[in-house]
Amino acid sequence: MHRTLTAAPILGAAILPRDSAAVAARRISWLVVFLMAVQAGVGIAAPSVYRDIGWVTAAWFGNDLVTLLVAVPLLVWALISAGRGSLRAELVWYAMLGYAVYNYAYYLFGAALNVFFPLYAALFVLPVFALILALGRVDAAAIAGRFTDAMPRRWIVGYMMFTAIGLAVAWTAQWAAYAFAGAIPSIGVEPFQLVAAMDLTFMVPWFMVGAILLLRRNAWGFLVAPIIILKGATYTLVLTTSSTVAALRGIDGTIEQIPIWAAWTAIGLLAAWGVFGSMRPSGR
Repeated sequence: MHRTLTAAPILGAAILPRDSAAVAARRISWLVVFLMAVQAGVGIAAPSVYRDIGWVTAAWFGNDLVTLLVAVPLLVWALISAGRGSLRAELVWYAMLGYAVYNYAYYLFGAALNVFFPLYAALFVLPVFALILALGRVDAAAIAGRFTDAMPRRWIVGYMMFTAIGLAVAWTAQWAAYAFAGAIPSIGVEPFQLVAAMDLTFMVPWFMVGAILLLRRNAWGFLVAPIIILKGATYTLVLTTSSTVAALRGIDGTIEQIPIWAAWTAIGLLAAWGVFGSMRPSGR
């Protein structure tokens, strides 16, 4: 196992020397911060740029609020603190890059064509490059060694498995109802296909794999779990905010969603607290 884990830096070295890869990852991430702030800020200040139907524009407004007020500040703090040697901040950095990829995939593939289209493409691709360069340098065994036995590991694994299985069952059940019984999903066929595809590829496998690795105390579980948990909690906050915006705008069927997403966000944040709170505070 030791030989496998210490082979992790090879990916970064294959692209750029280790120090160059780190510098490139940070520079790309700062560019991501800037572009996210511009996109979200303009989206909030001038919502007429969106050309979608009512409940979708409400969703974009909620997305933009959380991106500008939560994701961008978290990413800024993480980049600054990671540069000072904080491993906790480094994991937050990776989680917010993951949030950017997932979030802007929705805009890129789901939003009606608007002036932001090139920005959506950039904000989908750039965080991927930054993650490749940054994670290619990671020593998973060293990261795992920074966690203490105080982590409520089984509870966190339970939350991750519940999330993965819950999403998988919810989306596949609706697909089966449509495919075999002709029942139209509540959000419509095209939106359903996008959202289900995103969750079944960007969320479910990573929650599942992270949970299994963490349960088995595999070193990579201590890397995957904090990233996917914080990313997931941030996005359920998006869903809570978007549902609230839609409810305030009088869109039917949205007010009932608020307590569901709010509860899921709270549980996700507790899981993130359990993970990040069990890390030793010393620098690398």
